[in-house]
Amino acid sequence: MIILIPAYEPDLQLPALIRSIRDAEPWATVVVVDDGSGPEYKDVFDGVKALGCHVIGYARNRGKGFALKTGFGFIADHLPGQNVVCADSDGQHTIVDILSVAAAVRPGSAAMVLGTRNFTGSVPARSRFGNSATRLLFTLATGERISDTQTGLRGYPAAMLPWLRSIRGERYEYELNLLLEAKQAGYAIRTVDIATVYLNHNAGSHFRPVADSVRIYAPLLKFLASSFAAFLVDTLVFLLLTLVTDSLLLAVVGARAVSSAVNFLVNRRVVFEHGRDKPAAAAGLRYFSLVIVLLAANYGLIYALDALMVAALPAKILTEITLLAVSYAVQQRFLFSPAGGKSRDEARDAGRAGQQPVRPIR
Repeated sequence: MIILIPAYEPDLQLPALIRSIRDAEPWATVVVVDDGSGPEYKDVFDGVKALGCHVIGYARNRGKGFALKTGFGFIADHLPGQNVVCADSDGQHTIVDILSVAAAVRPGSAAMVLGTRNFTGSVPARSRFGNSATRLLFTLATGERISDTQTGLRGYPAAMLPWLRSIRGERYEYELNLLLEAKQAGYAIRTVDIATVYLNHNAGSHFRPVADSVRIYAPLLKFLASSFAAFLVDTLVFLLLTLVTDSLLLAVVGARAVSSAVNFLVNRRVVFEHGRDKPAAAAGLRYFSLVIVLLAANYGLIYALDALMVAALPAKILTEITLLAVSYAVQQRFLFSPAGGKSRDEARDAGRAGQQPVRPIR
């Protein structure tokens, strides 16, 4: 077993964590990645190295995802064939939980193991909200439910390392991307319950609420922007058609046809990562079939809400929000999903191609 710890500007919680690992598992191999912390933190990393850890890193901060992939590359090259458990450096993962996740990783299996928290007790509001939001995004995108999508305590079998190195993302979005891509790549996700620990209200976290949230929620934000753009196009074309034709039906259908075509092209090329994996004709046929189904559902839901005496405006808003979520889930999981997923050999080659040079820094 190898314990991989990415660290950016760590405090004394990092050497405390290493000492607890040494007390429980004296022969465990620990790899620490200095994510460009700077010379001010040399003493911390020197102390970690003195405790028998491999310390690697680079000059400038690149983000947690980059640090993890750097660590995976180092392990694959210098310590191959061993399972890896990733833990955070801020002391919020106990040694008991680290070892529990490690014990759940099966050599040769095709499953990652997540240490999932239940978020009871005193939990910072941003952490509770952030996990709820990413949990919803993950469920919409995959149809699977995971109680803690933001956990940093994760275990991976050795054979999974090439694939881990091939996944896009350099900062906090990387760990969510792993979950989103796992099923298509043929990997299962298992969970182990762990303690919910927030030291000093999570003051040691380097998560940037605005910048990092935008990265994490980028797929959903792009979808919402695309849908809003399609709404604007629909409205503009509708107004133009009402000026040149006396047919309301033609204006409505024509506007929806143009806006749907624009929405399809934007979603296929910009919004969804695997949008162009399938031929345009096949994806287009499925997309416009979805448009027809959603139109029928739109009418049916509004009709049903009207029968329940719901006012027109709230009924329209509730219907649009519901169908927007359905549309995102269907497009992500079926219309623009990977054509076949990467094979294990393709993941290995992609991981090698994206490998970054690393060096011991102490």
